[in-house]
Amino acid sequence: MIRRLTGFPFFRDVADDMWYRDAVAYVFDRGLMKGISETTFAPTLSTERGMIVTILLRLEGEPDAAASAFTDVAAGEWYTDAVAWGAANGVVKGYSDTIFKPTQDITREQLAAILYRYAQLKGYDTGKRADLSAYTDAGDLSAYALEAMQWAVAEELISGVTSYTLVPGGRADRAQVAMILMRFCERIVPAE
Repeated sequence: MIRRLTGFPFFRDVADDMWYRDAVAYVFDRGLMKGISETTFAPTLSTERGMIVTILLRLEGEPDAAASAFTDVAAGEWYTDAVAWGAANGVVKGYSDTIFKPTQDITREQLAAILYRYAQLKGYDTGKRADLSAYTDAGDLSAYALEAMQWAVAEELISGVTSYTLVPGGRADRAQVAMILMRFCERIVPAE
């Protein structure tokens, strides 16, 4: 059974007893994430790189930016403006100077790095670091994402998939992203 909240639609795949239900309501109510249809949120669907930067563009108030140099980000796509803004502000980086891969699934370490760079752009405190040695796969973290993941774990934005694994190269689904974004907004973004 799904309760209809003020401003929260009837997502038939977001039941009241699901661990991500409040996070989905939170990001939906703030206009950060939408359903993939009027009645479906698709919590287990992978989140693409273009989706993450689009969410942050919405959080930022959708400012304009000059076109990016990424040849795989065509004009007029739903993520074009977001990628341009993210690249111009150092929030996102490509796989090269000309390749971004906007429709590729985002990994957990990429998500941590993007949120870390966004927090730095905004001047938020990014000084906390967690000791990741308890995670057996901490050595799998890419060098570019190490500080970001230490920060994200310290701030309790990202937790292990299990008590002993971070799965840094694993995909971040929409439910996980909704939860991480809710924590980011509540714990990192200063209250207005």
